[in-house]
Amino acid sequence: MRKIGFDNEKYLTEQSEAIRERVKKKAGKLYLEFGGKILFDYHAARVLPGFDPNVKMRLLQRLADEAEIILCIYAGDIERRKVRADFGITYDVDAMKLIDDLKEWGLAAPAVVITRYDNQPAANIFKNKLERQGLRVFTHRYTKGYPTDVDLIVSDEGYGANTYIETRKRLVIVTGPGPGSGKLATCLSQLYHEHRRGREVGYSKFETFPIWNIPLKHPVNIAYEAATADIRDFNMIDPFHQEAYGESAVNYNRDVEVFPVLRRILKRITGTEAEYRSPTDMGVNRAGFGIVDDATVREAAKQEIVRRYFRYSCEYALGLVDAETVERAELIMKEVNATPENRLVLLPARRAAKEAKAAGKGHNGIYCGAALELKDGRIVTGKNSPLLHAASSLILNAVKTLAGIPDPIPLLSPIVVESITRFKKDLSDSGGMSLDLDEALISLAISAASNPTAQACLDKLKDLRGCEVHITHMPTPGDEAGLRRLGMNLTSEPRYSTKGFIEVAR
Repeated sequence: MRKIGFDNEKYLTEQSEAIRERVKKKAGKLYLEFGGKILFDYHAARVLPGFDPNVKMRLLQRLADEAEIILCIYAGDIERRKVRADFGITYDVDAMKLIDDLKEWGLAAPAVVITRYDNQPAANIFKNKLERQGLRVFTHRYTKGYPTDVDLIVSDEGYGANTYIETRKRLVIVTGPGPGSGKLATCLSQLYHEHRRGREVGYSKFETFPIWNIPLKHPVNIAYEAATADIRDFNMIDPFHQEAYGESAVNYNRDVEVFPVLRRILKRITGTEAEYRSPTDMGVNRAGFGIVDDATVREAAKQEIVRRYFRYSCEYALGLVDAETVERAELIMKEVNATPENRLVLLPARRAAKEAKAAGKGHNGIYCGAALELKDGRIVTGKNSPLLHAASSLILNAVKTLAGIPDPIPLLSPIVVESITRFKKDLSDSGGMSLDLDEALISLAISAASNPTAQACLDKLKDLRGCEVHITHMPTPGDEAGLRRLGMNLTSEPRYSTKGFIEVAR
């Protein structure tokens, strides 16, 4: 059984009380910049075993009576169709999904701000979609003078040029689908307009990582650096906090760099000295107090750092990141004395690929292997063949193992498999007849209607959530979608699964 290193309920209680306490300090209203993912924060769940990926939504539910939400999205991310890696969906789709999710959790639909807007065609289409669903949508252009000319920033030409967003509750959560979404600028713009109306308001920030009250070089904090290697974030001791209180606190470079500017802007808006003496002061983060087993979270964080190294290596092969990102990820991995071989599923996957090659049972001269670690520690492998992709073989072998079904017993109906492969050959022009994982899962579901053995295995799919998987090649879209749907922690090597690029790019 997997160890728990984080007390989720303790964290939820402490975090909600800390936010309420921060609101009480304000006679008027608090704008809370809400960083990270509101839903499905799988990075936090991986590095803090026991962390509920949806705990932030539960937090919002606790605060629902006293809070409302503003959702920010950067127009440039919409235009270039930036993708959220863990779901494989673009940021604009993620924003729309979040709006639906908020409604499902019983929370009011947010106001939406498209930041750094410059009449981008894709941003206009996004705006139209939301407005035609009855949502309030605002556009904020790039702030003139930012970050050096404070007089221009805090003027009618700077923040004053932005449309004011009317809010009614004492706590305003300002969030977005990813870093650089314009949350801070939106908060400061609102503060400017509120003070122009004679209202007392404040600003604070909620981030999960880095965790300020654990060591700078703790693997959990280093895992944050690995997760943001592509945008070059790094952790540091907050020098302002050290000077003000004589205490060490961990923060990250962007918060520290922007703090002097932010303090000047806040002073210019309010006309008084800023209430915060350090960027750590601005934050309200109780995650460190939820850690109950330090050894467990350290090991989990090391595993995440290795996963990030593999992800960036594949993204480099696909042309999505530069070589410096991969080099930085590798250095971070070495910093915690980890290697790719720390992935227990790495070597079994490579052995499976070698076995496929030795037996000549690959597909079109390509030999791929995959391995999965079950929650009880057992390792299951799979390899590609003319019938199945390696990921398909792996998952079928895994559910057979969990259901206690002997390996020789087939799960998929030959009629179903033949029908799908014939369709692929005659109509889909897919370039390959073997079943990817998405197709194999559909075949299993159809086969279960008439085969109790297949049904028994289908019932075991839910037990694969959170399991570790490694594949010796980059997964095709159908494999990746299937593994994501099953909730598995996937790594793969930066190697194409075909002799060309078509299957990966499709």
